[in-house]
This record gives sequence, C-alpha cells and structure tokens, in this order.
Amino acid sequence: MTNNRLTSKNSAKTNAEEPGAAVPSSSGAPAKTFSAPAKIFRRRNATPKKPSYERNAAHALVFAVLCAAFVVVFICSLGLGTYHIAPLDVVALIAGLPTSNSLQDAAMAHSLIWDVRIPRVCAAALIGAGLSCAGAVFQGLFRNPLASPYTLGVSNGAGFGAALAIVLSANALGIQLTSIACGLVAVLLTFLIAAQGKKSTVTLILSGMLIGSLFASLVALLKFCADPTEKLPQIVYWLMGSLSGITSTSLLSILPFYCICLLLILLSRWRINVLSMGDTTAASFGIHVARERGIIICAASVLTALLVSIAGIIGWIGIVVPHLSRMLMGPNFKQLIPTSCVLGGAYLIIIDDICRCATALEIPLGVITGIVGVPLFLYFIRKKKVDW
Repeated sequence: MTNNRLTSKNSAKTNAEEPGAAVPSSSGAPAKTFSAPAKIFRRRNATPKKPSYERNAAHALVFAVLCAAFVVVFICSLGLGTYHIAPLDVVALIAGLPTSNSLQDAAMAHSLIWDVRIPRVCAAALIGAGLSCAGAVFQGLFRNPLASPYTLGVSNGAGFGAALAIVLSANALGIQLTSIACGLVAVLLTFLIAAQGKKSTVTLILSGMLIGSLFASLVALLKFCADPTEKLPQIVYWLMGSLSGITSTSLLSILPFYCICLLLILLSRWRINVLSMGDTTAASFGIHVARERGIIICAASVLTALLVSIAGIIGWIGIVVPHLSRMLMGPNFKQLIPTSCVLGGAYLIIIDDICRCATALEIPLGVITGIVGVPLFLYFIRKKKVDW
C-alpha cells in the first residue's frame, strides 16, 4: 500500500512538471493545469545567439556597406540625364580636378552639376531619409506594420494647403508655407480629437484616419472648383509627388527645421525602443508615456510636413524602407533609424533616376514608388518579415 502511494505521488509530480499537466489538489478541488510556454522547453535545442560584440560588428559592417553604396548611387545619379557625365568626371567636377578628354564642355557640365543636379539629388536623399525615418518611428510607436508618415493625416492636410495655394495663384514659397501650415493643423486636430477619447495609440490612429479623410474631401472639392485648364493639372501633378520644382532656396529654407526634427528622433531612439514594447512596459521603465510619445510623434509629423511641402505626396517609402532595414538590422531602433535614413535616401535617388530617365516626359514619383513598393511589401509578407 505504501509503495502504491509513493508511486502515485511520483507520477503526479512528474506530470506536474510537464507543460499542460494537471496538478492534483489535496483539498479535493478541481485539478489545476500548469501551463508553460512551449518556448521554455525548446530552449535546450535552440540555436545559441551570437555574442553581442559579434552582432555589433556585423551591424557595423552592414551599415558601412550601405553608406558606401549610398555614395556610389549619389555620384552615379549626378551623371545621369539627357547630358550624360561619367562618374569619374562627376567626382572631378565636384573636387575641382581636371576632367577627362571625353567631356566636351567642362564649363557647362560644371554648371549643370552644381546648379541643377546636386540640389535635386540632395533633395531626393533628404526626403527619402526623412520619410523612411518617420515611417520607422510610426511603425514602432503604433506597433503597426502598416503605419506610415501619413498615418496622422499630415499628407492630406499638406495636400489641401498646397491645393488651396495653387487655386489662389500663390507663388512657390506661398505653396510651401501653406502646405506646412495645413499639415501641422491636421496633426493638431488629430491630437485634439484623440484627447477626447481613450488615450491610446488606436484612438490616435483612428483620429488620424478621420482627419485625413476630411482633408481628402476638401482637396476633392478644390479640384472640382479649380480651373480645369491651368489650376487642376497643377494640383494633380503636385499631389502625385515630384522633385522637378525643388530649388536650392526651397531646400535650404526647410533644412534647419529638418535637422532639428531628425536630431530629436535620433536622440530618442532608446525611448522609441521602450515605447514599442507597450505602455505598461514603458511606464515600468519610468518613462512618461504620453509626453514622450507626443514629443516624438510631433517631431516625425513636422518632419513629414516639411518634406511634403516641397515634394508633394510620395507614398510607400515610409512603409517599405523601414521593413527592409528591419530585415538587415533587426528591431533595435539604435541601428534601425540610421539604416532607414541611408536606405531611404538611396532608394528615392534611384526612384527619381527612373522617373526622369525612363521616358522623354518625367514620371511623377508617386507612380513609381507605388509600382515598386507594392511588390516589395508583398515579398515581405511572404517572407513573414512584416513586423514592428
């Protein structure tokens, strides 16, 4: 009898140590089930992670390769166009060195490089980097792989401002300022509406969708009322995104605010890491969740409004590039945001090269980014790399 009792106790203890086993109760109550994650019991056979210094070295090597690729793309892009210039001649013209004999008119090439192509390629790099950075921030803070720089309605607000300025026959500076102002108004309205309900990221996203729909309707109204021969084509072309109208003056006018917003995001990378874990976890780290999230979202929204004001609405960059960066660097925002900036800059430079060199007429950026972005995003879904 004693041996039977010992055997039953040992079997109960053994079963209790297994995941999902029922633990008998001495008081006669229903047996409790001990559930443990299956991952705990698979850790013995799991592949050990690389040491942190090896991962850091690998990330540094990948980032260095991406930076080198960005420089190559930048230089090659300066030589592309109706008047082709070899990459070595581009470097010589920038550095003030003698060019090769194949370059017929060095003075004209020098003027073309410095006055036309450098402002445009720099604009493509800055806009691609800014939109990719903002997209990575929104995906992390909202914990949503479909979040983009336009989630809070800033693009539709800026588009309404630009359309309104075009209808009122404003100059380029007026279009830019009105676009920035309306984009920031859209973000402000989104925050005000979200503050009335439950203070969560879901409420903020829904408020952004609401404000975005409102401004999209107002843009449609302006397009209906605009002059169909002059104003309407200008509005439609602006909304599709283009770098053809960007000058050194317009680029320099937003550069100080651009640098401030980007620097603020770079300095907040560890906060974004914690906030991306959820509000409860972030609060346990001593972070004021609402304040820190609001500051970072405002910086990303202002950055987006600045870029939309000079280039129009360029979709898919803020969605696709952060996922590509996450595949290369992992979810840590310390590496993810700088990588997104470099990749985004190179990506938009290549897209702009396609737009201005593929056909005789320049194709709007939004067309090519959509054609390229959708297959890339479907590839990420197929590889199950769509995450935050």
